Amino acid sequence: MPVPLNPVQIAAAREVLVTLDPALARAHAVTPAFEWRLRTGGYEGLFHMIVDQQVSVAAAAAIWRRVVEGLDGDITPRAVLACDPLRLRTFGLSGQKAKYAYEIALAQVEGRIDFDHLEGLSDADAIARLVAIKGVGRWTAETFLMFCEGRQDIFPGGDIALQEAIRWADGAALRPTEKQAWARAKIWAPHRSVAAHLLWGWYGAVKRGEAVLEEHLA
Repeated sequence: MPVPLNPVQIAAAREVLVTLDPALARAHAVTPAFEWRLRTGGYEGLFHMIVDQQVSVAAAAAIWRRVVEGLDGDITPRAVLACDPLRLRTFGLSGQKAKYAYEIALAQVEGRIDFDHLEGLSDADAIARLVAIKGVGRWTAETFLMFCEGRQDIFPGGDIALQEAIRWADGAALRPTEKQAWARAKIWAPHRSVAAHLLWGWYGAVKRGEAVLEEHLA
């Protein structure tokens, strides 16, 4: 079972990040302490990540609840492969997401991915194994490794919220591209996952009206 950083370790990492990069000071100043959002891992965790994409939080929760109920709580590759594709759709999954659930299940059953030993791979190798599965993009792989494995030096550069928060931090006119965001995040190693949590926290606070941006950044 992965062990993410505890609140004391996260607080220490935040201090290091601000020292490494003073551009994060604004985000650090207005973002309260947070905990690592560790999720269930393995096949179930990746399947859940796929379900959560491109729908609202409430809709994703409702669909996942129906998936769990429909499979009698047995969220395993063999249970999914034994389920009729049309029945999977009745849980609220789109045809594409139902197909991806099958693809991930097949990848594990056929030995193309081994979730039990994935944590033994480097970040780069683990991402490569995951994105080789049809339906698993780089953002999904990175967030899976961060939230389901507790990896501490991951930065999902393709995340729009993170790109926007980087723009605010740097006082830039334009959001960075995915490649530019990865390059920008290099200075935050080996705490890039904490940097991502910090920037997400700041972004959420601004969007909820709990923090105010300077007018030229809005």
